[in-house]
Order: sequence, then structure tokens, then C-alpha cells
Amino acid sequence: MKWRGRERSSNIEDRRGTAGGTGGGFGRGGGMRIPMGGRSGGLGGIGAIIVIGLILFAVGINPLDMLAGNTSSVPRQTNASVPSANAGDDELAQFVGVVVKETETLWGEVFQQNNMRYAPPKVVLFTEMTESGCGVADASSGPFYCPDDRKVYIDLRFYDRLRQQFGAPGDFAQAYVIAHEIGHHVQNLTGVLPDFNARRARMSQEERNAYSVRVELQADCYAGVWANYVNRENLLEQGDAEEAINAANQIGDDTLTRGTVQPRNFTHGTSAQRREWLNRGMQSGDVGQCDTFGNGAI
Repeated sequence: MKWRGRERSSNIEDRRGTAGGTGGGFGRGGGMRIPMGGRSGGLGGIGAIIVIGLILFAVGINPLDMLAGNTSSVPRQTNASVPSANAGDDELAQFVGVVVKETETLWGEVFQQNNMRYAPPKVVLFTEMTESGCGVADASSGPFYCPDDRKVYIDLRFYDRLRQQFGAPGDFAQAYVIAHEIGHHVQNLTGVLPDFNARRARMSQEERNAYSVRVELQADCYAGVWANYVNRENLLEQGDAEEAINAANQIGDDTLTRGTVQPRNFTHGTSAQRREWLNRGMQSGDVGQCDTFGNGAI
């Protein structure tokens, strides 16, 4: 992605280097997170049984404990210019700022076309742990959007995990993660998340999981709409689209859990579904193509 020298968002809240959160568990609500799974063997923190951040975003939902085993996936070669947390957080923070600014431009235009005003979220950069409107934000859980305070939270070191552990290298894979979480903010503003929160008390766990999949796939489609916009702005480089599609594939529920979890317990969608909806947004650039809630949509 051609990001260097471009304007950065002013809605970045940098908490790196400050004191972390105080206390464990989640508070008033749950964040909407990129699923996190294990890709290595051994015992303890990198054991075969680990906590995956497949967290529903309704009030009172706890993380789902799932099984994830090894995978033989081999990361593709990455370009040396791709920002890395190890190479310097400042450069990576600048990259995030540019990506967020581009999302603000796109969604500002889309909302204006629909006679609405887009209020962008804050994106919080933190290290290890920090407080959020949804409780304690922990680096091990991955990036997430908190609808209670309308902020996206990310520990930049997640991108090293995305590349090394999940086999999803590239700067546009990193951009996809941000665009997906911003997609949840769009859902919050347009009533999708509040509607789910209102309905969930009347749903069974299986129904909540199925609804969660639709929410996540729509956020993937919205990320694809943003990718289409970036392409129209001539900011894409060769291989960028493939990086995003690969990232969506690597964090599908079936890929992360390697058959150890029944599909009825999926909360983000299969790899095939995530690829499909991201690609649908990328190809069309039309938010109208992102209706995952209609009959037969998924």
C-alpha cells in the first residue's frame, strides 16, 4: 500500500508506554475481536489448548474457549518495506494513522451520500493492557472494537503475530485488520450492533453464534469496500489484494480450530466465507452488496 507521506488521522489515542489496566476479566461489555488461535506446539502459553478471542460483542458475553492445534502453513515472503513492530513502533503507528484516515474519508463520503453524518471512532494504541469501555483490553486477545466507548483497540505487536503465527504477512493484511474493526464501528452507527444486543437475550447460544457470524462477515465486506476505495485512489500495490484475502483465510474459524469445533459454535465464519465477503466488497465497492442478514445470504 502506498501510504508513506499521506495524511494521518487525528483520532489516534496513543497509550503506549503508559500504565496498563487494573484487574482481570471483562467489565460492562465485550469487544468485537479478530479471532486468535495457536499455531505452535509445546506447553503452557503456547500449548495446544489456548483461549481464542472469538468474543461476542454483546453485554455480558465472555470469551469462548476453543481448541486450536498446529498448522503447517508457511508464511509467504514479505517485502522489506512492510512496517514491523520490531523495526520500530513509530513507523507502524504512522501506518495505522494513514489507514484510519483513509477509512474516515471513505465512510464520511458514504454516510453523506445517505444523508447521514459519520462520526469516526478513536483508535487506541496500547502495550500489553489498558482499560476500555468494555473492560480490560489485553494484548493476547487481539484487536477489537468496543461499542460502549466507540473505540478500536490494538497492541501493535499483534502484527508480528499476524505475520509469523498466522501466516498472513504484508502491509495490506495489516490494513485489513483495521478496516474490519472500523467496519464494526459502522455497524454500531447504523444500528446493526444495537439491534443484535436487543435480540440476543431471546436467542439460544447457537442462534447468537449464527448471528455473530453474519455480523463479522458484514464487517469483512465493509473492509473490502474500503479496499476498493483505496484501489480507486491508486494506493494499492501489486499483491496487496492477495495479502488481505490471505489474512481473511487464515483467521477463519475452521482454519483456526482445525476441525476441533463444530460449525454451530463458529462466531466469525469459515475461511471460505470470510474470503467470499471480503472479496465481494473489494470487487463491488458497494455497501449495498454487504447484506449478510438476508435469507440465503450465507
